[in-house]
Amino acid sequence: MSLKGVILAGGKGERLYPITRVVNKHLCPIGKKPMIQHCVEKLTDAEVEDIMVVTGGDHLGGIAEFLGSGADFGCRFEFRVQDEAGGIAQAIGLTKGFIRQGDRMCVILGDNIFQDGLLPYARRFICTPDKHAMVVLTRVDDPQRFGVAEFESRTFGKKEKRPPCYLCARDFVEDEFIGRCLDDVWIGIKKIEEKPEKPKSNHAVTGIYFYDYSVFDVIDRLKPSGRGELEVTDINQHYVSNGKLAFELFEGWWTDAGTHSSFARANDLIRSSDEPD
Repeated sequence: MSLKGVILAGGKGERLYPITRVVNKHLCPIGKKPMIQHCVEKLTDAEVEDIMVVTGGDHLGGIAEFLGSGADFGCRFEFRVQDEAGGIAQAIGLTKGFIRQGDRMCVILGDNIFQDGLLPYARRFICTPDKHAMVVLTRVDDPQRFGVAEFESRTFGKKEKRPPCYLCARDFVEDEFIGRCLDDVWIGIKKIEEKPEKPKSNHAVTGIYFYDYSVFDVIDRLKPSGRGELEVTDINQHYVSNGKLAFELFEGWWTDAGTHSSFARANDLIRSSDEPD
């Protein structure tokens, strides 16, 4: 079983105008590197050797010219064009063929900048065949801006058969996790709610997703949302409903870099964490 990487680097980057009027936002610098290079290095550090980049046709040339074949990064790149703004789920669907039966994939939204390495999460997903998808969560101060996880927990008696628990070594207290091991506590995601007015937790779904090949069947059955796109939240909610969604928590910092304020924050975090002068 192999893990392949997918970087979604489409969109017009309108929230970063005028910077992105002629430059794809994923080529804008975060610290000393273009934004997309941070995603590439997170994948290669997780031992991913084959990476597909999905982008819009207007900026394919610049991204392909920068990344090349992958030899400079220790990987192999393939590129695919998303001709229209059809949503994240549609973009994932374009990777079929690159992702084959038996493969698993790690999908990163190209404007996600984060501290943690992906190797522990990748290994956990690969070694959990009963789960067909996994999302990575992070605690945020403004959960109304994101897809937010609502949790459920249950304590099992000694003679009860408990379902597999992806985070059985964590206790669940007031929507927060602590590191105490309780083998009789099962924790799962009950629902993922997109941009809720009254969030059930402060755990946001980041733009890092793990799927197996079954995701293409899920995408084929999706219907466009009110904004005319195929939504990644609908993919994840499908797996929630079928008990096939695992989840993990980032321990370090995470931010997107799609707005002027978050772009500035991403630069500050990178420069303060691992980029010496």
